[in-house]
Amino acid sequence: MVEASIVRVPADAMVSFVAKVLIDSPLPQLDRLFDYGIPEKLRESAVPGVRVRVPLRSAGRVADGIIVDISPRGDYAGILSELESVVSPIRVLTPEVWALARKAADRAAGSASDIIRLAVPKRQVRVETTFLAEDRIPPATPGAVGAIESYGAGVLEASIAANERLAVDAVPLVREVHSAGRPAVWVGGWAVTMAAAAAATLSAGRSAILVVPDYRDQEQLQAALEAVLPPSSIVRLDARQSNPERYRAFLRCLRDEPLVIIGNRSVIYAPARLLGLIALWDDGDSLHNEPLSPYVHARDAALLRQEQQSCALMFLGHTRSTEIERLVEIGWVRSVSPTPLQLPKVIPTTQQTAGDRLAAQARIPSSAWKIARTGLETGPVLVQVARPGYAPRLACADCQQTARCERCEGPLVQKSARSVPACAWCGALAAAWKCPHCEGEKLRFMGTGSTRTAEDLGRAFPGVRVIVADGDHQVQAVGREPALIIATRGAEPIAAGGYRAVLLLDGEQMVARESLRVGEDCLRWWSNAVALAAGGASTVLVGVGGALASTLVTWRQVDYARAELADRRSLRFPPAIRVATITGTIDAVAAAVAGSGVEGTDVLGPVTVGTVGSEPAMVRTILRFDYARGVNVAASLRSELVRSATSRRKRPGGTHGFASAAPSLRIRLDDVEPFGES
Repeated sequence: MVEASIVRVPADAMVSFVAKVLIDSPLPQLDRLFDYGIPEKLRESAVPGVRVRVPLRSAGRVADGIIVDISPRGDYAGILSELESVVSPIRVLTPEVWALARKAADRAAGSASDIIRLAVPKRQVRVETTFLAEDRIPPATPGAVGAIESYGAGVLEASIAANERLAVDAVPLVREVHSAGRPAVWVGGWAVTMAAAAAATLSAGRSAILVVPDYRDQEQLQAALEAVLPPSSIVRLDARQSNPERYRAFLRCLRDEPLVIIGNRSVIYAPARLLGLIALWDDGDSLHNEPLSPYVHARDAALLRQEQQSCALMFLGHTRSTEIERLVEIGWVRSVSPTPLQLPKVIPTTQQTAGDRLAAQARIPSSAWKIARTGLETGPVLVQVARPGYAPRLACADCQQTARCERCEGPLVQKSARSVPACAWCGALAAAWKCPHCEGEKLRFMGTGSTRTAEDLGRAFPGVRVIVADGDHQVQAVGREPALIIATRGAEPIAAGGYRAVLLLDGEQMVARESLRVGEDCLRWWSNAVALAAGGASTVLVGVGGALASTLVTWRQVDYARAELADRRSLRFPPAIRVATITGTIDAVAAAVAGSGVEGTDVLGPVTVGTVGSEPAMVRTILRFDYARGVNVAASLRSELVRSATSRRKRPGGTHGFASAAPSLRIRLDDVEPFGES
């Protein structure tokens, strides 16, 4: 364990000012600012925001850190250790990003250094040297900003107004955009709206941060932006960039010029001069969930940053998450819908009558076949399926039990008709598999993935090109030519001019998923696919009826979100309330629960969730509490996390005879996974 006690230095090294340093460490007990003296040789270079190295008492070790502030020495009469060195003269941490990181970490009972690690990329010396040596790129002038048509002028006017917070219902359409130096491309209407808002913000001399879930959305948004803005005004920050590329883009954001910054979830922490707009597309997408501690959702970080910097904030989507609906209902966000409402043509098969009972139960009913065949006469047809691969699940042909790996008990899958079954978890081949229940040796397919669907449809429509789009086959766009596009949810490519028909298959499998959010997730997947259809094209929803089908037909996703939130409120489920998931040893969890102040029916658990090696069994407890109590509960849980970390003892077996004990406590706020999400 690293100790951050003060190192004794000579009395004549005392100085009038101290540097308050955030040490880069995963240890929760080091999540505070440490005072260091500033030696004479570093007086000019040691300024807020720069990277430094500082001494620690443990065996003369040094640690990396960032100066957050320079303040007067005050009344402290002791001797401070001094900064070891200034690593770089570039101020990589701006005051607004530090304030955001601190507040977001406190809200999530986490460490600010964990968020700073997401916000500030690793240093690249060559990139930094070039950045310091090159001349500044001249900022884009208002005259360089083009015009773009948006579906509502009111959205644009509000998007650049300070403190305006909007929930924008996007129009279900695709649009063609033109930019100098590149051919025309088709993008979603939502991208056109975001680009229009960003262009208006930039023309007012302010920066914009645009957050999207993944690279497909980034490509669309960048194409829409390049149609109205010079390339020098657009900066892209995303996880697919190499370390030098990402650091180079980050350094550009530190310049004094206003920019439009686009990227995935961590771009919300990007430095931006005179921030005027934050826009976030499809906040219900799980890719906006940060998988690293302290697990702050991009939506929550956007809300905190808007409140701190008084910029405009837009949440856009074809559907509305229950989180955004709650904000609308309490008046924190204003709802904006297109006028007049554009209704896509959606046909649920459950509302059709069929004379053939078997045909009505088929995976692709006869009515869907007819619509697909008609659509293929003029252009591409989209077929959305639930899972990738050939056979999502294999089972014993005799007893119907799920076939599992003999090594790790993971489910067996098959990527193609002739491939050897393999474990979905460890990848081990199962060429000589035998059922442990009935000793059967034959397997049968359970379910149909994207590859097998492509084979079936290829035989049904001979001569038609079949394209698979999933995690293994990344396709971003298709042309106007007739083709069958078999895509998993979220991987649907854009079609030039829109799809001539859309088939939504496997709906019953998607709805059957165990999750608190299953209804709104399915509605979001389907709505995003429907939005890719050409004007007047038909969409067939197979095997799903009830409220979900009616919502899709009427395109009233807001009503569904409102009803879903009302149900969550009556059951005290998120987002009507906040939750904290506490995982650890039974003693550590019990102490954290007792210190939180939450009691009664709002304490769910504990339940056993597993063990760590020879350590005691791990348990999990869920706490539910109102938003008004969030600050106090988070602070109490954070205190218990620090106490647990500092009280851990070392055990034999490490490099020098000892090793750190396994973590005895883990805390995550606003996590819906314990409620069944998978």
